[in-house]
Amino acid sequence: MGRDSVEKIDVQGKPIGIVGLTGAIEEVARHYAESPREIVEKELLVRLSVKNYIPDRARPQYGKVFVREFNKFMGRPYDKERADGVTITILGPGCYQCNELERNVIDAVAEMGVPASVEHVMDIKKIGEYGVMGTPALVVNGQVRSVGRIASKAEIRQLLRESLKDEEN
Repeated sequence: MGRDSVEKIDVQGKPIGIVGLTGAIEEVARHYAESPREIVEKELLVRLSVKNYIPDRARPQYGKVFVREFNKFMGRPYDKERADGVTITILGPGCYQCNELERNVIDAVAEMGVPASVEHVMDIKKIGEYGVMGTPALVVNGQVRSVGRIASKAEIRQLLRESLKDEEN
């Protein structure tokens, strides 16, 4: 991704495009890697406000999300915020198997009537961040659940049931 590319992040369950996120994170990492969370948040908000409209009332939520993305970049633990329902990510370059897995996911979600966010990540660098060695891969609520094969609709429904059950506990 280029320094001024648009990247999608979730802010309170809504996908928001942010211009220059990676560049801002890289810059803050160079100068504030060991700084407290509050300073990292402030620096990211300042830098990202230059090219992005961030409503005053939403600054705390954006700041939290920017720090989460910073921690991901730094390889640190981070909170996996998500909207109600299940977050599903398909990892793969857009090949037949990857697209078939995506269709199975969408069908299973629709059949179950489960609120879900479905994203297909095709960028090889982003796929590598998940630590998978093959595609397609299926990630449910941040956990890699299937790698190197097309999970069936029945398997996906079972994974969704397990994820929903985990949320209740």
